[in-house]
Amino acid sequence: MVQLYLKEYAGNLAGQRVSIGCREGILRDHYREIVADIKFLARNTIATTLFHNLPNRFANQKLLSDLSRRLPDTRLIRISPDVEFYQTVLHHPDTLYKLIFLERRYLSDKKGNKINAITTSRVRQAHGDFSDLIANVNFRGTINQICERIEAGFCERVHILPAGKNTIKHELFTVEGTGTMVANNFTETFRQVKSDTDVAIVCRILTMYKRAGFLRSRSKEYVDRNRLRFFVTAIDGIVVGCVEQKIVDEQTVEIGALAISTRFRNQRVGVYTVNSFIRTMQEAGYRRFISLTANPRLENLFLQLGFRQESRREYRFRQEKSPGVKMFFKSVSDTI
Repeated sequence: MVQLYLKEYAGNLAGQRVSIGCREGILRDHYREIVADIKFLARNTIATTLFHNLPNRFANQKLLSDLSRRLPDTRLIRISPDVEFYQTVLHHPDTLYKLIFLERRYLSDKKGNKINAITTSRVRQAHGDFSDLIANVNFRGTINQICERIEAGFCERVHILPAGKNTIKHELFTVEGTGTMVANNFTETFRQVKSDTDVAIVCRILTMYKRAGFLRSRSKEYVDRNRLRFFVTAIDGIVVGCVEQKIVDEQTVEIGALAISTRFRNQRVGVYTVNSFIRTMQEAGYRRFISLTANPRLENLFLQLGFRQESRREYRFRQEKSPGVKMFFKSVSDTI
């Protein structure tokens, strides 16, 4: 079941405008779902603009009138079918903060995996890795335009979503999201768990990893009871990753329950989380770090960060609790 975090995410949207760009065919195919999502934003006092390119002919007057009637609080802007839709939308002043393009599908890589969040530099580096971009042969040029507008400071964030039921709602108010977000101004912070909401989001992220078979079960009661041992990475104030502090001895800490929201995988959030955890533990006097994992992603991450795969004799008691699981070890200097 999808968990909405209205209070937390709405706080980031307060005073901002969310703009939605939707071409004629997609608007017609998903009219009811799109209207429902925009009405949901309006009920949560979020200012909205809808860009569309419905031709202004007699046959469309009923639909245009219905849009105005059903979305009285939304700024409706019709783009002439004679001009380039994406370019016109990207250059409109209403798209300064957050712009959503509703398409047939999200951005994906060559393997068909959804690209969740990406910076403009990563877009340019991975340009050749994208598969059939959003089922629109002209979107490759649009991606370049999106990057240029973001890099020039004319637009902060662009979301590319597959049109459908609750697509906008879930993109803006869930940890996982539904599409691809392109942005450069992610604000990362690392801190201790401090609220019931933190606990709830940590449990949700851990549950995703448990379903994949990479983590043992940790109940909400366990996380709540041990919240002082849990640390989180937050992007724009929203928790997207976590790690558990498990003290082994006076010099050693185990990195446990390391998990990153699927939305921010491959964005170096894991690197940031592990490095921040190590620095925090160094300040507390710890110099040795171990972690046991069967997750190939985390194995690669630890090796990338200078850990060695080895089952050390002094931690045999810990290895025996997880037979067959690889142990990774790193020792750091006293200098922080």
